Amino acid sequence: MSEDTPSYLVVDDDDVLRRQLVRALESRGYEVRGAASFAEAVALAEVDPPEHAVVDLRLAERSGLELVKKLLELDPATRIVMLTGYGSIATAVEATKIGAVNYLSKPADADEIIAAFDPGTPADGAPEAPSLARAEWEHIHRVLSDCGGNISEAARRLKIHRRSLQRKLNKHAPG
Repeated sequence: MSEDTPSYLVVDDDDVLRRQLVRALESRGYEVRGAASFAEAVALAEVDPPEHAVVDLRLAERSGLELVKKLLELDPATRIVMLTGYGSIATAVEATKIGAVNYLSKPADADEIIAAFDPGTPADGAPEAPSLARAEWEHIHRVLSDCGGNISEAARRLKIHRRSLQRKLNKHAPG
């Protein structure tokens, strides 16, 4: 790797998403390491702090916000983008207050993530408000995740019919 090519640390407890993102960034010529947990990310950063980190907000054992603080404690020069499937203005503000340079909602591809590290991205730093359809899609998937993938239980919590939920789940994520 060339000296001017930034290194990346991708931290997400979703194995499939993390591996896809690591491969996508590697295919663009970056040095990339992946971590599935807070502890694994800290261990990697203690040995060799990354220049860029992509951190999921909801990790299994601890908050991604805590990890942002720890990574910046280890190396204040680390640039961090917060990535989440549970976007909200409050968490975006909190992430940027503690040092994240940007905030993206899942699903985000490698090009969107790379662009989020660019200082030329939205000057005000405010995240774009998701469409109502996008917010609904994210909420449904968050509830489904909280129910361990149980569609019947998710439908009960969402107070909609199971078949209606299945139809919504068969649709692709809105833009």
